[in-house]
Amino acid sequence: MPITLDATAPDFEARFAELLSAKREDSPDVDDIVAGIIADVRQRGDAAVIALTERFDRVALTPETLRFSPEEIVQLIGEVPPAERDALELAAERIRAYHARQMPEDASWTEESGAMLGWRWTPVSAAGLYVPGGLASYPSSVLMNAIPAKVAGVERLAIVVPTPDGKANPLVLLAAQIAGVDEIYRIGGAQAIAALAYGTESIAPVDKITGPGNAFVAAAKRRVFGKVGIDMIAGPSEILVIADRGQNPDWIALDMLSQAEHDESAQAILITDDAELAEAVSAAINRHLETLERRAIAGASWRDYGAIVLVPDMATAATLSNRIAPEHLELCVSDPDALSAQITHAGAIFLGAWTPEAIGDYVGGPNHVLPTARSARFSSGLSVMDFLKRTTLARMTPEALRAIGPAAETLAISESLEAHGLSVRARLDHLNG
Repeated sequence: MPITLDATAPDFEARFAELLSAKREDSPDVDDIVAGIIADVRQRGDAAVIALTERFDRVALTPETLRFSPEEIVQLIGEVPPAERDALELAAERIRAYHARQMPEDASWTEESGAMLGWRWTPVSAAGLYVPGGLASYPSSVLMNAIPAKVAGVERLAIVVPTPDGKANPLVLLAAQIAGVDEIYRIGGAQAIAALAYGTESIAPVDKITGPGNAFVAAAKRRVFGKVGIDMIAGPSEILVIADRGQNPDWIALDMLSQAEHDESAQAILITDDAELAEAVSAAINRHLETLERRAIAGASWRDYGAIVLVPDMATAATLSNRIAPEHLELCVSDPDALSAQITHAGAIFLGAWTPEAIGDYVGGPNHVLPTARSARFSSGLSVMDFLKRTTLARMTPEALRAIGPAAETLAISESLEAHGLSVRARLDHLNG
């Protein structure tokens, strides 16, 4: 059963610490298996990817059919109903507009000494996006990953998406087309991550890999990090709702279930200063679990990882929220702006009762790829910045080198790096000669 905590109880700190440290992810030891898969792909290229795809996805491919052809894409996206096409296009428009505002500006300036300093931003040349297949096939995630990459100016964007038993999701392909994806491959798992990182005869390597996946995909991303960049290692979804007296318990219940239905390991937490509201939300969740289509998944999530925390005031709620550092934070309170000002750790904040987290998953505009497992304490959600690199610029004039060069020479000597100091001294001697 979900737990109920009272922040004023003597045993609260111990129980809350236990809640924070609870392991929610079933992570079998897959690293050795993944290491073998990556080594196989590096050695045998296409042949390994094709064999592993047939083994895990029951699809027989050839080097020529690894990639969806333009004709196949046109045929499949023709199956998408107009209403779903319109919804994807609206979502893409909003996501693109939001991320365009994130683009940073180049800068340079000249100091009084004459030295010019600055920086410039350039995109990675190629990025790869992992898209889960089967039941966890989300076209919205295609938009959230691909659009920031294209806004950043990534020249080549490749998608890998498994097609178990040969079944492709037309919505995923349409989302890829709308987002401007250049290549779509019908492969998945650790072998797809290895192919993106190291390349094969048919798949050129990329510079950065983003996108969610299962334990094998996560382990593969960890292993290829350094050869390529990655976005993050995402865990099960989570939502924290902070609510005060007078809120609609049915809305809150549905918001919490919207994350619980993702995964049996997902987590939904309510923090409130109103015990009656807490009871009403709990009752509403139980009622909806009787009819919800994914009630088996949502029910297990709520039973095993759900929590309700009673607090004496909203200041305490903010303090506890910062310790949780949730992926999604809903502030269903009378003054969400004031409470938001007290929040320092959260992946995404949804202000007010009229802003359900589900809007953020699809059409809000901000990215829904967010830090989980308390990593919002030190990281951010996906953005154009994940596909950009900052290069610093510096130019010394003779006058600038005369002004600051001696200090560089002194520090080089103190570090016993003779050539460093001499490279500066040679120029200073030339100026003084």
